[in-house]
Amino acid sequence: MQGHLAMLVFSGLVAGSFSLGGMVANEIAPLALNAARFVGATVLVGAVALATTGIPRSAFAAPWRYGLLGGFFTVYFVLMFEGLKTSPPVSSAAVFTLVPVMAGIFAWFMLRQRMTPRMALALCIGGAAALWVIFRADLGALLAFDVGRGEAIFFVGCVAHAIYTPLVRVLNRGESAMVFAFGTLVAGAVMLLVIGARDIAATNWGALRPLVWITILYVSVFASSITFVLVQFAAMRLPSAKVMAYTYLVPSWVICWEAALGNGFPPPGVAAGIALTFVALFLLLRDEEGLR
Repeated sequence: MQGHLAMLVFSGLVAGSFSLGGMVANEIAPLALNAARFVGATVLVGAVALATTGIPRSAFAAPWRYGLLGGFFTVYFVLMFEGLKTSPPVSSAAVFTLVPVMAGIFAWFMLRQRMTPRMALALCIGGAAALWVIFRADLGALLAFDVGRGEAIFFVGCVAHAIYTPLVRVLNRGESAMVFAFGTLVAGAVMLLVIGARDIAATNWGALRPLVWITILYVSVFASSITFVLVQFAAMRLPSAKVMAYTYLVPSWVICWEAALGNGFPPPGVAAGIALTFVALFLLLRDEEGLR
């Protein structure tokens, strides 16, 4: 139940990065934004880890593990903001709903986690419900869905995210979620500072409007620091497909974020999609014996 609660919070926080990211994606280079994001998240998570569990020297055994995990997560975040340059938040969230199925496939190869018929049904219902929500209960809009450049770019990032989830369990050697997240963030920050050095230097940080800084702060604290720990925490307690199944809630959360930001409320028909999403989550919650 702790793992499920962690992913429920995760889905709401991640949704905010879609809405805010879509508003500033064309104002700052994705590498520069994510470099600032990872550095800020590293400092925050490191400070919390030191103040709580501490960071034992043994946690840095085989540091290549953090490099591998950090690499996959930086690919996801950078391509997310690259995709948001041309893809609206709702379309990106629709692409994001493909992650659970891909996570289940990668988990089978890495961990031999099996998917029961009930799990497969839940994933299908959740995916259909999420798409229904994301296209605001408009069947015509759903049938006319055309995968653009932004969606294609973000899909590659989603593949990286799907690999990351089971990889956490494969590479963890008993480290706490906080410490393991800190190592991953350090590796990701170093990579982004090196690879994104040119974009970081070219960014006029003093001329960025307040919304960009709000977005950087949000993704650093809530959509990075907290979600990193939540995913690490949940991945050690739940099967990978169940961890990522909570991404089906992201479209519903995005609709809420869009409404809160003044973009209006969805039509009543969307409520049916939200209800189906919770049906899928109920099936996953009841299928505890299906995957380990």
